[in-house]
Amino acid sequence: MEKVFMDESFLLDSPIAVSLYHEYAKQMPIIDYHCHLSPQEIYENKKYRNVTEVWLSGDHYKWRLMRANGIEEQRITGDASDYDKFLAFAETVPLMIGNPMYHWTHLELKRYFDIDEVLNRNTAPIIWEKVNTLLTEGELGARDFIMKSNVEVICTTDDPTDTLEYHALIQQDPAFDVKILPTFRPDKGLDIKGNHFLEWISKLERATGLTVSDYDGLLQALENRVDFFHSVGCRVSDHGLNDIHFVDGTEAEVSAVFAKALVGGEIDPNEEKLYKTALLVYLGKLYSARGWAMQYHMNVLRNNNTPAFKRLGPDAGYDSVNDGIIARPLSQLLDAIESEGGLPKTILYSLNPSQNQVIGSMIGNFQGGGIAGKIQFGSGWWFNDTKEGMIAQLKSLAELGLLGRFVGMLTDSRSFLSFTRHEYFRRILCNLIGEWVTKGEYPNDKEQLGAIVQQICYYNAQQYFSFE
Repeated sequence: MEKVFMDESFLLDSPIAVSLYHEYAKQMPIIDYHCHLSPQEIYENKKYRNVTEVWLSGDHYKWRLMRANGIEEQRITGDASDYDKFLAFAETVPLMIGNPMYHWTHLELKRYFDIDEVLNRNTAPIIWEKVNTLLTEGELGARDFIMKSNVEVICTTDDPTDTLEYHALIQQDPAFDVKILPTFRPDKGLDIKGNHFLEWISKLERATGLTVSDYDGLLQALENRVDFFHSVGCRVSDHGLNDIHFVDGTEAEVSAVFAKALVGGEIDPNEEKLYKTALLVYLGKLYSARGWAMQYHMNVLRNNNTPAFKRLGPDAGYDSVNDGIIARPLSQLLDAIESEGGLPKTILYSLNPSQNQVIGSMIGNFQGGGIAGKIQFGSGWWFNDTKEGMIAQLKSLAELGLLGRFVGMLTDSRSFLSFTRHEYFRRILCNLIGEWVTKGEYPNDKEQLGAIVQQICYYNAQQYFSFE
């Protein structure tokens, strides 16, 4: 029997799934423990002039699809009018059949603007006017989207040199009780071969008031910033590790590599791996001592199109899935941290779904310490937060570990409209559990099933991250 497009039973194929979603999952608050939202925009409750600004600006997911539809770059990231860019997106939407962007688009229109019309070239003018009226005449700023989404905690992504001034200002505002907390992301400090490494070291010196003239000075400065982040409520770190390597060495060898970098010397690939290994082990010890969770986002192939990168910079839609080997070097890295000072709570993500079994089995090697789900297989991410991608991640975790201890979904987004991805995930989760029950693979114990759903949607994350 044909179902109605995106009705109340959207993605829910059994009575059990419908019940689990509407009675247990739907009302749970959101803990969005990894995103790229701007704390300044949250503090200022940024208002948007039109739907293009709030919806298309900075969204490289949409840009990739528009390019695939033959839309010229002027109407994507160029100087075309906002209305023309919106029309270009509307022209692309009907061709997104099978892509999660089609679902996200209509979920966002429905949940934030009460629009049930399907977006296409014909409906675009009406939707443009309706959304823009709500944005300019109603109360729909950044904070309003957060409140409308029932969000309890947001963890932004922040460089160690950041002042965190807007986090502090938000925390002093009694009118806004959503926790907006920083995440410690030291990628620039690990990128010893990067063009801006020495510039970043100078910023670190200014942020700490310390002199970083040797490797010991770097470690001291990083610990200083970890403590500062902790004082502002940070309980999560994050690392974008496009490739995973493990090269062990002495402290003297690492110090020599860092000293060479400080004077602009050429760092060879082995020295780079040695430095990154040592610094990751050191940072892991810092996180563990403070009860933080540590995230590794692995296997991204970034900035593949050189001319486009020169024109538009990073995060413009020219990244893809990498196929680097991770099993052995990841095991060695986690083992070194465990041996040195105890592995912190850790969440592992790979952009390559062929590595689901690698991660699903890897996390079992380092569980323990009386911490439920201490090592996590992170949710379907980026190219994997599709329906099938999330199902594959959930099944791998269930088959190899404890799905009931999973900390659930995150948005990994720069858009304040992306919280509907939690709804998308929750519907998929409930449907998968309903499928297992319908097939007789798990008892139809509504109380137990509902508890599992609510733990995955909210309670596990609440317990895991220990936010104050």
